[in-house]
Amino acid sequence: MKSSNEQKQVFWFTLINYLGILIGIGSTIFIYPNDKEFLGMVRYVDAIAQLMFPILLFGAGQSLIYFYPLVNEENQKKLFKYAIKSILVISVSLALLLILGNYIVVLENYHFVFYAFPLALIIALIELFKRQAINLQKLSVPTLLEKIIPKISFPIIFLMFLAGYLNVIDGLKLFIASYFIIIVLLALYVFKYYKVNSDFNFKSLFTQIDKKEYYRYSFYAFLGSFGSFLAFRLDVLMIPEFLSFEANGTYSIGVALVSVIGIPALGLFSIYAPMISEHLKNNAINELGKKYIETAKLLFFVGAILYGAIVLGIDSLFMLLPTYDKLVETIPVIMILGANVLFNMGTGFSSEIISYSKYYRVNIMLLFVLVFLNIFLNLYVLTQTDYGIEGVAWASLIAMVLFNTIKLYFIQKKFKILPFDKGYLKLFWIVFVVGLGLYFLPKTQNSLIDLILKSGLFCVLNVFIVYKFKLIYSLNYWIEKVLRMK
Repeated sequence: MKSSNEQKQVFWFTLINYLGILIGIGSTIFIYPNDKEFLGMVRYVDAIAQLMFPILLFGAGQSLIYFYPLVNEENQKKLFKYAIKSILVISVSLALLLILGNYIVVLENYHFVFYAFPLALIIALIELFKRQAINLQKLSVPTLLEKIIPKISFPIIFLMFLAGYLNVIDGLKLFIASYFIIIVLLALYVFKYYKVNSDFNFKSLFTQIDKKEYYRYSFYAFLGSFGSFLAFRLDVLMIPEFLSFEANGTYSIGVALVSVIGIPALGLFSIYAPMISEHLKNNAINELGKKYIETAKLLFFVGAILYGAIVLGIDSLFMLLPTYDKLVETIPVIMILGANVLFNMGTGFSSEIISYSKYYRVNIMLLFVLVFLNIFLNLYVLTQTDYGIEGVAWASLIAMVLFNTIKLYFIQKKFKILPFDKGYLKLFWIVFVVGLGLYFLPKTQNSLIDLILKSGLFCVLNVFIVYKFKLIYSLNYWIEKVLRMK
């Protein structure tokens, strides 16, 4: 990452996300364990919204990135407006189907879809405006709005619920309202830098790009997004149906605490999306391969540092908290899902390479292989075993390892590039040996000292050794920049 602008974007994206995560962690360990059932209900509604929003977006976000470099400035604006129009048209159709379904479908929890639908519409618009912000290289403020507002609003709603000022329905309504605030502020921000007119004639747009190709790509992008939910978020829908909302709340706490590991990947993948698309269109595979290795090493290192610190210190951290008894049952879920996130980060932007290449259909096929594995494994552990939410976590890990391995094989066959080199191998052994040594370090009688000794020392030693060996460009770049400021 030698571009100064890219460095700044990644830095601010990561900083804002971690600020949101820190707020979220505080809420997760101090507030949410006090009513796991309510937490499970909110996460259930959110999961339904996440299932709906790819339908409403129908690939418009990825199409905006994919076709943006191919059209002139006037048609770039029309491409953005056409995406907004598509979302609104599809929303009306889906709303009518949901109302009709209310008279046909007999499900105990069906009424939750009417809270999820407006949330899904708002999330779809947020995603689209974020994609436009990426094209403008203005990702920091949208990230701030999206990551910080829910992290502040939901704990407030939760505390009001615990205090008896809100019932479940009022809590859900306020949760949705917080997202409405995000889209209003996000739209104002994007339109400040990107002026669009009221011309909704799209004839010139589809003379510059083929309309069939636009819809074809959008359809496959939709399948990818929809498949991603089924692959990565389906467990949050299945747990309440087979176990309970309380179990869903416990699992959600684990997911929330593990999410700290994957934040850098979100920033890099978002910022690098236009670059990946451009390199593939220009057939600059060698340059893409270098970025592939560089980002994979960076993401593996950051992920391994965070995961290692969690593995070594999570029990000591929870021992310091008054909610220990309610949090301890999440530890196995955190360990397993953390490994899942780390493995995904360590393989770099594999999905993005396939998605923005001529082989984008393959990504859909692979996603649905993952969906099949995830559904099959989840159904098995939920109906045939007593493993509960720990079994769900193992199912996700197994499916993810197989999924990423197949992607790596495909990319190596088609592009002759992999996200690994000798430096990556050295990096792996450094992290592993340091972690193993500290794992067997004897415990003291003080949980705080154990936390500092094991997790703190793990982070410091790894950063120092990797910096000295110059294995990661970005790490040396920022450390040397800080040292020069002194």
